[in-house]
Amino acid sequence: MRVVTQQTFGGPEVLTVVDAPEPRPLPTEVLVRVEAIGLNPLEARLRAGEFPLLGRPPFVLGWDISGVVEEARTWRFRPGDEVFGMPLFPRAAGAYAELVPAPALHLARKPESLSHVEAAALPVVGLTAWQGLVDLGGVGEGDRVLVHGGAGGVGHVAVQIAKALGAHVIATARGSKREFVEGLGADEVIDYTAVDFTEAVRDVDVVLDTIGGDTVERSLGVLRPGGHLVTAVAEEDTALIARYEAAGLRFSGIGVDPDPVALRGLVDLVEQGRLRVHVQETFPFERVADAHRLLDGGHLQGKLVLTV
Repeated sequence: MRVVTQQTFGGPEVLTVVDAPEPRPLPTEVLVRVEAIGLNPLEARLRAGEFPLLGRPPFVLGWDISGVVEEARTWRFRPGDEVFGMPLFPRAAGAYAELVPAPALHLARKPESLSHVEAAALPVVGLTAWQGLVDLGGVGEGDRVLVHGGAGGVGHVAVQIAKALGAHVIATARGSKREFVEGLGADEVIDYTAVDFTEAVRDVDVVLDTIGGDTVERSLGVLRPGGHLVTAVAEEDTALIARYEAAGLRFSGIGVDPDPVALRGLVDLVEQGRLRVHVQETFPFERVADAHRLLDGGHLQGKLVLTV
C-alpha cells in the first residue's frame, strides 16, 4: 500500500509517497480501505517540528479518515461497511495511507448524505467543537455564544452545533466570508479586520476560541459574570487561567479525543440536516505537498481533503 511519510522535519516538500507493508487489525479493530483523508492545521505543525506530539521522524501523519471496512475483528462492523472517524488521537494513527487499522469504537457508520470527502473532513473539527460546546461549555437554549474563527475548520462546525443547541451565535470572520458564516446560521458576524470584537460584543455565556494569541486574553471583557472561555489552542497557559479565575470566569482547554458518543451526536445532526461540512478544496493523494502548502497559508474556509 502507499503511505505519506517524512524522514525529517521541514516544509511540505519533506512529505513523500512510498510503499509500505499492509497493516493488520488487532482484536476489536477494523482495517479501513481509505477513500478520503481530512487535513488539519496541527499536522502542518507536526510536519514542521513545531509540536512534539509524534516525536521525531520518520512518521506518518493524519487522523481524519473515511472509507470502507476491509477486515473486521469486532462485532461492531462488517466488511463493506462505510465508516469514518478520528482513530487513536493523540497517538499516531498513520492516516495518510491507503489502509488504516482503527479501534472500532473510534469509528461510526458514515451518514448516507455525506460523501467520503465530506465525512473525512468532519471528525477532528466536529469532535473538537462538540466537546468544547456540549461537554465543556454546556451550551443550551438562549445562551450567547461567540465563536472565534467562524469560517475555519472547527469554527464553521461550531457555529452550526451552537445554533442546533438553541444558542444565539456570534462569530468572528473576515468580511469576505460573512455570507458563508451567515449561511451556517450565525446570528451576528463580526469582521475582525474592521471591527474590534471587544467593542461589539457583551454578555457572552461561552466563547469558543480557535485562534489563540491575544484573542483569548481580550475575550475576558466580553464574557458575562461566570462566563466560560473554551480554547482549542491555549489550554496550558497557566497565567491566563489565573486571570480568568481571578475575574470570576471559567477557563477550559479542549484537547480533542476519540469519543463514540460525540461522534454519534455529529451523525445525528447531519442526518437531521442541521450540520454540514464545507470542503474548500480536495487534492489527490500524490499532491499532499501542495495541500500542505495551502494548509500552511491559513485563513481556510472549512477543510482540505486528500482523496485516495
